Amino acid sequence: MEHARPSTLQIVLMAIGLGLLIWAPLNFSPQSYEVRVMCLVLLFASLGVAWNFLGGLANRVSLGHAAFFGIGAYASTILQRTFDLSPWIGMLVGMVIAALFALLLSIPTFRLRGHYFALATLAAGEAMRVLANSWASLTEGPVGISVPFRMEDSLWMLQFRDVTPYYYVFLAVFVLVTALFWWVKASALGYRLRAVKENEEAAEVIGVDTYRAKLIALLISAVITAGLGTMYAQFQFFFDPDTVFGIAAISVRMALIAILGGVGTVFGPLIGAAFIIPLEELANTWFGGEAAGLSAFTYGVVLIVIILINPRGLIALFRDGFARLRGGRKEAAA
Repeated sequence: MEHARPSTLQIVLMAIGLGLLIWAPLNFSPQSYEVRVMCLVLLFASLGVAWNFLGGLANRVSLGHAAFFGIGAYASTILQRTFDLSPWIGMLVGMVIAALFALLLSIPTFRLRGHYFALATLAAGEAMRVLANSWASLTEGPVGISVPFRMEDSLWMLQFRDVTPYYYVFLAVFVLVTALFWWVKASALGYRLRAVKENEEAAEVIGVDTYRAKLIALLISAVITAGLGTMYAQFQFFFDPDTVFGIAAISVRMALIAILGGVGTVFGPLIGAAFIIPLEELANTWFGGEAAGLSAFTYGVVLIVIILINPRGLIALFRDGFARLRGGRKEAAA
């Protein structure tokens, strides 16, 4: 388990890692495809962190987070198109709506456990996709909706002609979301959520308000996911219900990124996203035109292999390898 307070070595490694992330896009053209992929890595890494608040700390596997993501995307876009409001304002509105939806969702679903909870959240996400497809007067329906584009760089409107500024915005968001997760994990709420994860009945016996702990985690997760939905809309400029409310495109991918990287860990989502997103892009490039299903099959097989090797995820795989390497060096020195 990760320590609440980082050691000196961890601080040095984090500083080096942050420096590399800041330096990475400077090696490519501001409008390059490589920087665009790195933007998606940071965006989905943040989504993995958001999913970890409930799925990682409390072991409540949600497959319906696309509902919050889509709410954030549509709320900001509709307000911008209708009233020419800044996406930052639309983001706040989307966060409030997502929080209310999460509160409503918690009433029937928190009584469920295991795969029943996962199926219930999946149904909620699918219901939002159907609603967005049907309510064409508001969402433009299955045709999709586009974000008004301005021919000038504006942080207030969250629009840039080059891709690199998006990268640094996404990097700042990732750092903030990760810091919040680290703080929550080390807080009293984090310990309550881990008590729920280990044994909910035992946690209630010792006085933990399990419903309140899960609700706070869900609200934090939903609000962050909605905000990232707004950023995705401003980055892509066009989306439809099947994209932002998609089970496979958003909900399952969020869960896989967190689980593959290391469920409940601080930096696992970044490792998972850095693995999955480029692999998806490569698979789509190689197989997308000839057989679209092969791209999903390719990274699906890789995911299964890695999870079979080490169910704790890639971060545990790296730690074990480093520990073995360090142990081998000690034996050689002896």
